[in-house]
Amino acid sequence: MKKANMAASTDRNLDMSASIAGVLNEKHCPEHLQVLKAFTAALRGKEYRDAVEKEALCGLLKVLTRLCEDVQAASRDDEDTQSYVLLLQLTAECFRSQRNCCVQSAHNQSLLRELGFIQVSLKLLRLFQSISLRRTDVIFEPLRCGIQFLGNLAVGNQMCIDEIWQQSVPELLLQLLCVDDEKVLNYTSMVLHTCLDETKVEDLSKPQNIQLALRVMELCRTQPDLDWTVLIATQHFVRSSALVENMYSGMSHHESPACLFRVTLLELLFAQLKEADSEECGVPPGVARFLASSFQQSCGAVLTLASGSASSEEVLQEALTVISLLDVLCEMTSDHKQFMFLQDHPDLLVNTVELLEQVHAIGKASKNIFSSAQNFSFSAGVDSSSSSPVISFKAHLIRLIGNLCHGNANNQNKVREQEGIPLILDNCNIDSNNPFISQWAIFTIRNLLEHNTQNQQLVASLERRGTADYSALKELGFLVEERDGNLLLKPVRKDS
Repeated sequence: MKKANMAASTDRNLDMSASIAGVLNEKHCPEHLQVLKAFTAALRGKEYRDAVEKEALCGLLKVLTRLCEDVQAASRDDEDTQSYVLLLQLTAECFRSQRNCCVQSAHNQSLLRELGFIQVSLKLLRLFQSISLRRTDVIFEPLRCGIQFLGNLAVGNQMCIDEIWQQSVPELLLQLLCVDDEKVLNYTSMVLHTCLDETKVEDLSKPQNIQLALRVMELCRTQPDLDWTVLIATQHFVRSSALVENMYSGMSHHESPACLFRVTLLELLFAQLKEADSEECGVPPGVARFLASSFQQSCGAVLTLASGSASSEEVLQEALTVISLLDVLCEMTSDHKQFMFLQDHPDLLVNTVELLEQVHAIGKASKNIFSSAQNFSFSAGVDSSSSSPVISFKAHLIRLIGNLCHGNANNQNKVREQEGIPLILDNCNIDSNNPFISQWAIFTIRNLLEHNTQNQQLVASLERRGTADYSALKELGFLVEERDGNLLLKPVRKDS
């Protein structure tokens, strides 16, 4: 039986090789399309796929090469639409045959690479980028099939990956990621994801390739349903300090909507930190240092929201970036031990306390977006039914201070020396000066007082002088006690 099957496969190979040879020697016609469809169908079967002979594939390559020449000539010579459509259908079917040939077959992948299918296929994909037809949708079918072929060719085959990468990055992949077709975008993203490894991610950080990475980030923002682009960003991009820095630096605030790309990058980073295991989020220390420095350099931009010193759109964009940076830094210093070195990042704590003081003072000084009686229509058309982009900014500044002081006596003392403790206590009070009541002020006070006698004595003295009010602490479920000159802040036990 086995010999009979082998004989049948051999006969089938011979018949298919002869049929493909016939395609080469005749003018293109619909019958040729049926020959290629038969070859595609045969390659769906594992038995035939494993037995397909080099001769048949060589014939297929010759057909593909002829089609490439014919498509190029037709695009110049204004050939009639019907003949042009047939050319594109034949090309798509060749790509389908190549795609099927690669499935679960490392041998066939390598054979197609050695025969030169990659070079001819990429040439055709480039040709399609320059073709302009009244019915552009006819281009999508061969484009989709050609990209799927590249994806199947690359799976698990490093030599194929390297050749595809070398010949398609950045121009071709960038062009394909700009095609107005969701399937083309999805398949191209899949190919890019399949090719990426640590070395190639670093390659994307180079100036000549950075636009490809930025296009992926743009698609993450504009096409959130494209899962492959999000996977590329979270599984590869955020794991490279060099790429994150170069993408972030390449996203200028003044090149709208580039600032939104920064926010998208930061939101993906935040999601990765939230979802991943606290010990293995994959984000390197260099990214954390870079983001901390970026926050320090740009955090003052939020203050312009109160003065309206810049155009509304620009103000909101810069503010959104700073707010997203703060969210990421809060998450990094919360449950991720590998980022606690940020407690010692130069001047990060000092700058955060200073910004909190400025925001708090501006809110008290006049009616503005940081005030308790806020009019949200004040900024860039945000009405009272919408959430202000700074509604939790003050609370998150306090949260970051608390994180940076957790178990760190040196930072606890720095906050006291900056006179930050009365400032944070003021945010534990429920009064007209504090519209941002949250658990983070309580949390931060606890961290500032933990095993720190000097801070405890300061808070106790403030309470005795009547400059601190603990009603909010008590209402939120905490008991303030003074013992031997030291202040204790304890959760109140409630009867069940």
